Amino acid sequence: MCPAPVSEETDRGYIIPIGGGEDRIKEMQIHRKFVELSGGADADIVVIPTASMLEETGPDYNRIFSDLGAGKVEFLPISRRADCDNPDFAEMLDHATGIFMTGGNQLRLSAILGGTLVAQKIRRRNAEGVPIAGTSAGASIMSEHMIAGGSSNSGPAEGNITLAPGMGLTNAVIIDQHFTQRNRLGRLLTASSYNPFLIGLGIDEDTAAFIGPDNVLEVVGSGTVTIVDANHLTHSSMWDAREGEAISLLGLRLDVLGEGCRYDLNERIAYPPDEHVAFCTLPVPNDENSG
Repeated sequence: MCPAPVSEETDRGYIIPIGGGEDRIKEMQIHRKFVELSGGADADIVVIPTASMLEETGPDYNRIFSDLGAGKVEFLPISRRADCDNPDFAEMLDHATGIFMTGGNQLRLSAILGGTLVAQKIRRRNAEGVPIAGTSAGASIMSEHMIAGGSSNSGPAEGNITLAPGMGLTNAVIIDQHFTQRNRLGRLLTASSYNPFLIGLGIDEDTAAFIGPDNVLEVVGSGTVTIVDANHLTHSSMWDAREGEAISLLGLRLDVLGEGCRYDLNERIAYPPDEHVAFCTLPVPNDENSG
């Protein structure tokens, strides 16, 4: 599923995958920036807690965003596909200036939302300029190809991940979350080997990739975003590997980005924080391409 088309008069809204485990008590840096992008005191934020089985998830995020100064916050109590046809929910999404998908189980989220009016609204609203954020499961579902499950603490191997269709807010990346904390590099490398065109984003807990309308992402939070670029592989053994067999991947490029670092998804180039530009050996992005 490709992203919804963007009109010439409008920039696509930010896409904000979060690695889960974000700070909800102290600085709340990621949530604070999301509220600002959504309009601050004029924000109308809609929370979608469908991935979670916990009743308190929706109200908890309502409290967080309200405490950060959002003008209006509501959540959609969607627990089955029939709920997605509720015209009141569609109207809430039509007025939203920010949409947030919580963590939980990404297969539950895709099985309930996939192909419904709510999913279509989310995609269209992003194309109309509304920022869409998602944490953990809500991050995984953002891409066209979604990592639905798989083995942690293992190297790249045939069969160590399960892929499923995502929401398709972006078709440039494939996203994994809780990345360093659950040692998921092996499964992200496996995912990249299936389609080397895709850029793998491994996002740590309490860390987000704010992907702007120019397709330049900026890292916000206390962890890192690991970038796996397999586009220029010189050799891959994926095509004839047996179940469970280790995969050879030659010519990979890997970048690890801390807070303030940027990555141009179009040019496939990483940049340091602005204060470190003087020490960078790469070309500095111009104003048109900076995030």
